[in-house]
Amino acid sequence: MNDTHPTVTVGTGPLTIADVVAVARHDARVEIEEAALAEIRRSRQIVDALADDTVPHYGISTGFGALATKHIPLEQRTQLQLGLIRSHAAGSGPEVEREVVRALMLLRLSTLATGRTGVQESTARAYASLLNAGITPVVREYGSLGCSGDLAPLAHCALACLGEGEVRDASGELMPAADALAAAGIEPISLREKEGLALINGTDGMLGQLALAITDLTDLLKVADVTAAMSVEGLLGTDDVFAADLQNLRPHPGQADSAANLGAVLAHSPIRESHRDPASCTRVQDAYSLRCTPQVHGGARDTLAHARLVAGHELSAAVDNPVVTPDGRVESNGNFHGAPVAYVLDFLAIPLADVASMSERRTDRFLDRARNNGLPPFLADDPGVDSGHMIAQYTQAAIVSELKRIAVPASVDSIPSSAMQEDHVSMGWSAARKLRRAVDGLRRVLAVEMLTAARGIALRAPLEPSPATGAVVDLLRSSGWPGPGRDRYLAPEIEAAVELIATGRVLDAVEKATGPLA
Repeated sequence: MNDTHPTVTVGTGPLTIADVVAVARHDARVEIEEAALAEIRRSRQIVDALADDTVPHYGISTGFGALATKHIPLEQRTQLQLGLIRSHAAGSGPEVEREVVRALMLLRLSTLATGRTGVQESTARAYASLLNAGITPVVREYGSLGCSGDLAPLAHCALACLGEGEVRDASGELMPAADALAAAGIEPISLREKEGLALINGTDGMLGQLALAITDLTDLLKVADVTAAMSVEGLLGTDDVFAADLQNLRPHPGQADSAANLGAVLAHSPIRESHRDPASCTRVQDAYSLRCTPQVHGGARDTLAHARLVAGHELSAAVDNPVVTPDGRVESNGNFHGAPVAYVLDFLAIPLADVASMSERRTDRFLDRARNNGLPPFLADDPGVDSGHMIAQYTQAAIVSELKRIAVPASVDSIPSSAMQEDHVSMGWSAARKLRRAVDGLRRVLAVEMLTAARGIALRAPLEPSPATGAVVDLLRSSGWPGPGRDRYLAPEIEAAVELIATGRVLDAVEKATGPLA
């Protein structure tokens, strides 16, 4: 386990996005507040008191979904909960990423720790134990409709806590859950009334993926400003349009931040100064993909801010059905519906695709001799013999086309389930899955723009770039990028650039020159 991240405490207060990322991505340890354990015990007593009640209570003495009218005798209620988990662990397809599974387990534990679900204390402790042992249940790609919670993904996690199904241990080895729990000294849980529902009735998979995407996009949008600035510089564009007084005429906060970043990255650029005099530069305006960068990147930032607001509300929620209220009632509700999360997952995919599309357009300008202001066609060493970055732009275009397709919202779809009891669903899990692919796609598109712009900047020698863009070029060179030259195997260079962005090294290099970007 990674000890470099502080322990995350789960309890009466909400988690933060940083907490989710620390546990999901960096293996921070998890602890449950003593006050939360006391509230868990209190609400469990309320559920226990209803077990013999002659009045039916959903999920305690009844079946589930369309079978809610079926009364379950006392002696069959343990089997009822066990059967629920086994039958709902019906996912299919490739394994979901480890960090996603850890995020959804943490978020389910967070709801359990509110005391609003009525689970046993031992059940909540088991979730913390699995997370701390690095045991990751195998969750499959397909199975959640994003309503009644992320049922199948959460059921696979609950199944592992029962000592059934498959998991991967801390080293990544696939093994039966019973063996992994035994090796870690974790006792499998035994479910009682209502617990099966409590373990699967949440939007945790959607929310976990939203938290991870928000974290990634916070940095990626800064990187997008950096690569855009590199393109403006390498294409002999102007930074005058990024002036604060011009941006203030349209006072969107994200636009102002993006423009400020672009100005900071381009500051003190000899390349820019080489054509600042109107007498030597007759172009009045740059193309939209250069001039309108703050408007597009800013709109994406403002969308991200809205997503962060929704995530904050959701992180403060206790999602279960039925729920144990603070005053002791057990009430049915619809809080498990994933619509609020699904909408922002879909919403983010739209500006993300557009940011990538604008990046690809800037790259294409570098390769067109008619538009690149004196650079060789395709930035090739010997055009005709060499193809330069011709096919690197094809790769960008293929990704952007994919991003446009997956920007089509999933949340407008609904397929009724459970014999029409669950007749409107959110498809939020599907929105989350496509957003993850979109984040990866944007990172790759920006990597190609960064490489292309670096090549264009290098071809402007002996003119020097700005300190910030020069830091990116230097980082690329120190990572093995040889700069302009004859045709060579480009795929490794692209993957290396993707890694430099993903690990934060590009942003770190720039901010050493500019200070923190907005």
